[in-house]
Amino acid sequence: MFIIRNKKIFVGLSVLFVVVALICVATFKLRFGIDFTGGSATTIRFTDRPDTAVLQKIIPIAEFGDIRVQPEGTTDVVIKTRALTDVERARLVDFTRTTDASVQQIGFTSIGPSVGAELKHKAITAIILVLIIIICFVAYAFRKVSEPVSSWKYGFVVIIALIHDIIIPTGVFALLGHFLGAEVDTLFIVALLTTLGLSIADTIVVFDRIREHLKTAANKKPFSEIVGESLSETFGRSINTSFVVLVMVVSLAVFGPASTYLFAITLAVGMFFGTYSSIFLASPLLVIVEQLQKKK
Repeated sequence: MFIIRNKKIFVGLSVLFVVVALICVATFKLRFGIDFTGGSATTIRFTDRPDTAVLQKIIPIAEFGDIRVQPEGTTDVVIKTRALTDVERARLVDFTRTTDASVQQIGFTSIGPSVGAELKHKAITAIILVLIIIICFVAYAFRKVSEPVSSWKYGFVVIIALIHDIIIPTGVFALLGHFLGAEVDTLFIVALLTTLGLSIADTIVVFDRIREHLKTAANKKPFSEIVGESLSETFGRSINTSFVVLVMVVSLAVFGPASTYLFAITLAVGMFFGTYSSIFLASPLLVIVEQLQKKK
């Protein structure tokens, strides 16, 4: 298949995507929301919502600290600040009344810094545990196929593909954070974990077809040819499945509520590159590993 013939090009593209994403993260940094840093989120409803820049100016930073104003729906805004007392929250609402006397506070959330730090720790732990469980599962599932590539190397290739699928959406989110004020919250972690699940499902389908071909005693074809045939047999299924999911996720981003917009964008980016890694990265890497073994 053309993917295996041009494996170095496709693997090189993946490396390029990852490098660019890491540069974005290093340059723009990630903006962590109050889920991880602690603070307060006050939701206010306007009859005629002013521009967020106007609200940003009328609320004094000296009194409330760093302020982030995010629109929600057509009439609401969420104002994120440090942790506020009841008196400070009332004063915050009073400041917004200078633009619209009919404003109403319809929601308030407060998270302490210790809770935020715990959530951050649990999020990182969840991702690491998922990666460990996946590599163990793949190594076990392919334990009876040790030639020409040992089972644990299938798991190693899968982990490389999944790290690729995590880093790229994270880089995109760093860009969104810099230009649109997007913040890393629990929905972002959910999007990453969902991406991992969908990506591994695609990769396992291809690897399972490779395993079936290798188990055929009469099959004496070169490993690269077997991988190419397996990709050809599963290519349409992978593309069609991912396309359907992408259509639903993009629909959520376009027509869904503002609260899930960034979640949908992250999931869409993760789905796209997860599909890319399943087809254009994992299988070519498997062939490269086998060729390196031959040279040794």
